[in-house]
Amino acid sequence: MFSMDNYKGCLVGGASGDALGYAVEFLRKRQILKKFGENGITEYVLHDGKALFSDDTQMTLFTASGILHADSPEKYLPSIRKAYLDWYSTQIHSMHEVQILEPLNVPELFCNRAAGMTCLNALRDGGKGTLENSINQSKGCGGVMRTAPIGMITGISLEETILLGAKAAAITHGHSLGWIPAGMFSGMIHLILQENYDIRGAGYTALHAVRKLFPSNDFLPDFVEIIQNALELANSEETVEQAFSVLGEGWVGEEALAIAIYCAAKFEQDFDLCIRAAVNHNGDSDSTGAIAGNLLGAKLGLSGIPQKYQQNLELYDLLLSVAERLYSKKD
Repeated sequence: MFSMDNYKGCLVGGASGDALGYAVEFLRKRQILKKFGENGITEYVLHDGKALFSDDTQMTLFTASGILHADSPEKYLPSIRKAYLDWYSTQIHSMHEVQILEPLNVPELFCNRAAGMTCLNALRDGGKGTLENSINQSKGCGGVMRTAPIGMITGISLEETILLGAKAAAITHGHSLGWIPAGMFSGMIHLILQENYDIRGAGYTALHAVRKLFPSNDFLPDFVEIIQNALELANSEETVEQAFSVLGEGWVGEEALAIAIYCAAKFEQDFDLCIRAAVNHNGDSDSTGAIAGNLLGAKLGLSGIPQKYQQNLELYDLLLSVAERLYSKKD
C-alpha cells in the first residue's frame, strides 16, 4: 500500500485503457472484429507515433489538478470544480487565450477528444451541480470515468472518499446513477491503494459503504443489482460475451462501472486481457477501458502494465509526474 508504483499504475493504466478504446469508441463489436481481426483491437492505433487518449483521461488529470491545488481537505471540492472549469477552457480556447495551472498547462490538452455534451453544457453554465441540487438528469458515464484520483487522496476515510467522488461527479451529472458510481469508483481506488484490497474485495466493501451512505436513494437497488451481478459474473464460468449481455454497453454510469469491475476482477492478474475485454464490445469502449485500467493499474502497479501499453502513450511523462505528486501529497 502507498506504493508510488501503484499510483503510477492507476493513472497510466487508465490512460492505457482509454487510448486502446478511444480508437473503437463508436464501433460495434462486429465492426471492431472486421477491422482488427478475430481478437479485436489488441494494440494501440497511433497518430503521428502517439496513442491518443480521450476526454476521460483529460478530465482525470484535471481532477488530479484540483486535488493537488487544494491546501486543505475542505478545499478539495471547490478546487476540483475550478479544475473542471479549467478543463472546459481547454475545450473552447487555445492555449494563449487562457491560463491553466501547472502541471496541465501543456498544448496537448487544448484539444477536443469527443468531449461529452453533458460535461460541456454543465461547465458552460458554471458547474453548479450538487447532490442536493441537480442541474440535469444525466446519468452518463462522464461522471464516473474521471474520479480515480479522488481515491488517491490520503488522510480521509473510505466514506469521505465516496462522498467526495459523488460530489465531484454531481458538478456535471444530476441523476444519482451519474454520481453514485463515481463515489463507489473512488472508494474502490482508495481500498486498493491504501488498504491493499483485491478487486472483488474492494468492490464488495465499497458497495457496502455506498448502501450505508445513500440508503434511501430511489435508484440504489438498481445500482446494487448491477454491481453484484458484475462481481458474481467475474467469478463464474459465463463468457465475457454472456456477461456483457447482462451488464450493458457502458454509456451510463452504473453500466460503465459494472463492466470495468467485471473485467478487472475476472482478469485480475493480466492487465492485457483485462483492458482488451473492457474495450472490445458494442458500447463506450474508451470509458470502460479507462475505468478498468485505473482499477487494475492501481492493483498491479506500473510494473504490472505491459510495455506495449506504456510505449507511445500520449503525455506518458505527465501522467507519471502527476501520479508522483499525488503520492507525495499527504494530508
